[in-house]
Amino acid sequence: MNHKRLSDMERHEIYQEIQRYKEQMRKAEMNGIMNEYDVYANKVVIVESYLVDTTLIKLGTSYAIQDGSNDHFTVKRLKGVFAWGYRNNAPQLEEGIPVSLLKL
Repeated sequence: MNHKRLSDMERHEIYQEIQRYKEQMRKAEMNGIMNEYDVYANKVVIVESYLVDTTLIKLGTSYAIQDGSNDHFTVKRLKGVFAWGYRNNAPQLEEGIPVSLLKL
């Protein structure tokens, strides 16, 4: 299978990829395979990051995280589709999160 890299895909191809993973999530959920469901859910978050305009993300700015928590994340640097920085409730722990999780 000749598969394109996400960074080489057009927007419509990225949307197709998201739909493909969401279908896999639905099948896994129907079959009760929750660990497989979680894997596809994480893939969706990563793929959605390729749709984010990272020029809108300002370094040093704190953003709400769209993960169901009330956490905020301060962005120190960007690398690819990941924002690196720290959650405001744990500034000593640097981590990288997909940019699609930032509420811009």
